[in-house]
Amino acid sequence: MTETGWKVIRFNEKRIKESVSECADEIISALSDVDPRYKSVDLFAGIGGIRLGFQHAFKEKVTVEMVSETDKNAQTTYKQNFSYPETIKEDIREIKLNSVPKFDICMAGFPCQAFSSAGKKEGFEDKTRGTLFYELLRLSKSKKPMVIFCENVKGLLSIDKGNTFKTILDSLTEIGYDPKSMVLNSKDFNIPQNRERIYIVAFRKDVRSDDFEFPKPQRLEVTLKSLLEEDPVDASYYLSEQYLSTLKKHKLNQKAAGNGFGYVVRDETYVDTLAGALMCGGMGRERNLLYDPRTKLPEINPRTGREFNKEHIRMMTPKEWKRLQGFPDDFELPVAKTYQYHQLGNSVTVPVIQAIAEQIKFVLDRHLANGGQR
Repeated sequence: MTETGWKVIRFNEKRIKESVSECADEIISALSDVDPRYKSVDLFAGIGGIRLGFQHAFKEKVTVEMVSETDKNAQTTYKQNFSYPETIKEDIREIKLNSVPKFDICMAGFPCQAFSSAGKKEGFEDKTRGTLFYELLRLSKSKKPMVIFCENVKGLLSIDKGNTFKTILDSLTEIGYDPKSMVLNSKDFNIPQNRERIYIVAFRKDVRSDDFEFPKPQRLEVTLKSLLEEDPVDASYYLSEQYLSTLKKHKLNQKAAGNGFGYVVRDETYVDTLAGALMCGGMGRERNLLYDPRTKLPEINPRTGREFNKEHIRMMTPKEWKRLQGFPDDFELPVAKTYQYHQLGNSVTVPVIQAIAEQIKFVLDRHLANGGQR
């Protein structure tokens, strides 16, 4: 119910009988809650990782009024985990401004695109038109939310020798925002994954944000081992002897060529072991293999007819990837396994989003408490 702005209070019969006054006080407190509530939109939403981080930070104080995502499988996962809004808009380029509700927070994990250097250079419309980032600007310029939050790969900083990233910041400034950015690593937010991403927070210029700071790194207290499956996993996650042999040959060839590419076995017995960055495609899985002798394997995989590897090397499971992105175990992935890996590799690390969102909430709460405009 929090995703629709409602606050639910539950009392069991025993508690009511034992402490009626305490229950009444809790109800009165909820009714007198005057803390501001915020409306948001979730653009390029994926499976909702950014939304989840903001909901953890804002609790019932934030609602999502509009969602846009083109990928059908991602839509399936999103709808399975979030009941509101019921409809997901697809191509953001086809969204009419008069159909977009007023919103306070723009959340966007926009795709990484290089911007054309052609044109008259007359402003963001000339420099970004044709990109999906332009659509984010189009909606935000019209509705003027208090803050725009963006996440992207670290490589965005180096595209076109940094000109693309400069265009992004300049364009946000041009439509009336004060953008701040920082590269943060998931491993600094109590998640044992070495995953660097660039985060942009742009407050509207009338919102005082000079003292806004990105969250400070935290001590890593969670080990990779603690996030792994508690029970032996299905044999289907174990590599065939042929596949492992191919990976070994590829790694040797890369090493001979002076490259550091190739598969990596993450030894979960070491408390300081980090997972590599989860990503789409085979590399994300091949660089996060595990030694796990717990599953009793037959000599031949009855499904493929191939021999299992003798070294007990397996891929991580989607459940382990969920944990390495900070998603709760009850977050459902109702799609084929290949798509599960794709969606999680494309998503965000939820605790990082939550930590940033908590800093954003402080600025927005202060702005409204001081009589600022939405």
